[in-house]
Amino acid sequence: MESNNKQVKDLVIVGGGPAGLTASIYAQRSLLDAATLEQEAFGGQTILTSEIDNYPGLPHTDGYTLSEAMRSQATDLGAEVRMEQVTGISRDDKSGLFTLATPDGDIVAKSVILAGGATPRRAGFQGEEKFASHGVSYCATCDGMFYRGKRVYVVGGGNSAAEEALFLTRFADEVILIVRKDHLRAQAAVARELEENEKVTVRYLTSIVSLEGGELPSTITFRNNETGETTVETYDEGSFGVFVFVGRMPASQLVEGLVELDPSGYVITDERMATSTPGLYAAGDVRKTPLRQIVTAAADGAIAANSAAAYLGRPVEG
Repeated sequence: MESNNKQVKDLVIVGGGPAGLTASIYAQRSLLDAATLEQEAFGGQTILTSEIDNYPGLPHTDGYTLSEAMRSQATDLGAEVRMEQVTGISRDDKSGLFTLATPDGDIVAKSVILAGGATPRRAGFQGEEKFASHGVSYCATCDGMFYRGKRVYVVGGGNSAAEEALFLTRFADEVILIVRKDHLRAQAAVARELEENEKVTVRYLTSIVSLEGGELPSTITFRNNETGETTVETYDEGSFGVFVFVGRMPASQLVEGLVELDPSGYVITDERMATSTPGLYAAGDVRKTPLRQIVTAAADGAIAANSAAAYLGRPVEG
């Protein structure tokens, strides 16, 4: 099929993380002419994870190894997977076709899966990037078990930070919640749980200024946001960790105006990953979902690809 002298793809998958790569595998098995485009690194945020113990069937792996296995599986099946940045997505209401703008030219597709993920917001302290995945984490479910018997600092004052702090008490001996304001923004019931948990201490009007150390952090500097005074705490290297929960930024800017978003910018879908625009699906961390894990992103990708196949009237993988 041709449109404006361009070949029309059955499906274009935007994003090469677990959701996008799984979608490419399922699209290939449904015999769709599909392309998966990734602008930075295949695996997305997954490749930043140094240890993964909660992906079924692959205990004690790491993000790069898992991501490369997913990419290789897709390409071994014949999937078209390539590095390319998508800078815009539009849909022609008359034809129903999507146009994806890239630096190398437009791509036309009958359906699209947005699987660009979401990135954790950084707290902004010195050393945060250096120790990311090596003392600084953005996922308690992923990394909490590696801090069993240790001390952890949790940055944030909202529901996510409070809930993750409570989750971390299952592993850490001491959990210190660092709140930059003089109050929590978490729901009252969650705040009460924190107050009643003997492992949890809350430091209000406090921010982390910097982390220092060798391969792992050993020194942490705090600032009192009311007085401006700084204090330094030093421990054995690797004896503590910092978990940052100050929000996430979904990569949904490409579909603003095309689909319905929640107040935080996450794409709203139904159970089949369908958005409010026919033929446009979202999978993984970019969509509104109660759990953001590698395994749930992969499941989303499978569902989205099957939904796209059904939308195109193609056989659906059983």
